[in-house]
Amino acid sequence: MRTIKKIWVNGCFDVVHRGHIELFQYAKSLGTCLIVGIDSDNRVKKSKGDHRPYNNQDDRRYFLESIRYIDKVLLFNSDEELSCLIKDNNIDIMVVGSDWKGKHIVGSHNAGSVEYFDRIGEYSTTNILGDK
Repeated sequence: MRTIKKIWVNGCFDVVHRGHIELFQYAKSLGTCLIVGIDSDNRVKKSKGDHRPYNNQDDRRYFLESIRYIDKVLLFNSDEELSCLIKDNNIDIMVVGSDWKGKHIVGSHNAGSVEYFDRIGEYSTTNILGDK
């Protein structure tokens, strides 16, 4: 019997681009079930400003659920909710961007381990939307 290995990735994923797809592909290669957490619209506004998110949480969830590497998409509105989702889903590996090395990663204490993913080229939602 095959053991399910759960992988977690989270973020806004406001405008999905190639960097995101490569992140999801890499994360899925580490296990059997990829769960993606997305920030609620309210949380995105608080962290990125009133002009964001560009796509609402329902549309962002729909886009992500359509990506073949992703098995489940969950919404969170706070650090506490994020941490609980990681704990409640028994996450084996949390994948985060390598720009988070040495920083506090919310929920990492509830995951088996943390893996880092290097940014792909200059792909970023901020660059795409011109939010400099």
